Amino acid sequence: MSTRSRAVLLTAVAAVAALTLSACGKGGISGGGGDTNFVTGKNGIDTVSAGRRAAAPELSGKTIDGKTLDVADYKGKVVVLNVWGSWCGPCRQEAEYFAKVSKEYQDKGVQFVGINTRDTSTTPAVNFEKEHGVGYPSLYDPTGKLMLRFEKGTLNPQLIPSTLVIDRHGKVAARALEALDDTTLLKMIKPVLAEK
Repeated sequence: MSTRSRAVLLTAVAAVAALTLSACGKGGISGGGGDTNFVTGKNGIDTVSAGRRAAAPELSGKTIDGKTLDVADYKGKVVVLNVWGSWCGPCRQEAEYFAKVSKEYQDKGVQFVGINTRDTSTTPAVNFEKEHGVGYPSLYDPTGKLMLRFEKGTLNPQLIPSTLVIDRHGKVAARALEALDDTTLLKMIKPVLAEK
């Protein structure tokens, strides 16, 4: 193998590795430069105080089961937004916890919404939700366009999975960039739910 061929191969391997790490895995530190107004807690949850939160972007479209959904319709409720893919191992690990907490909190002013991304069809996404008992709706976003609507430097979804908690006023209050269990998920939800 020539030196040039090895260099091309190493560059390709590095690019694939970087893409794989950003696509599905444990979260890291958020970029964005400047004063982002958020604080990362010891539990890996980024939070923003009520007066400094950025509004969530318009998030609407078709769900994986072909219905129409607009997250703005849930204003007045705390919305838990989970970005996931059926192909993502950490997403499979957290799915049972999201299904459980969504059922426990559905009558307490909390609405869960998924954003399914990078699945090339809705079939694996629908099967994933059935397999894991997920009963809340998920927007179908195969190319990640909805994720790109969040402004840089805000609590935006950067990895898969990512979880955001949107307050009753439609502003992003908290974010986690890793798979969550029910205990950590509730640590994100309860403070926002307690706000008036």
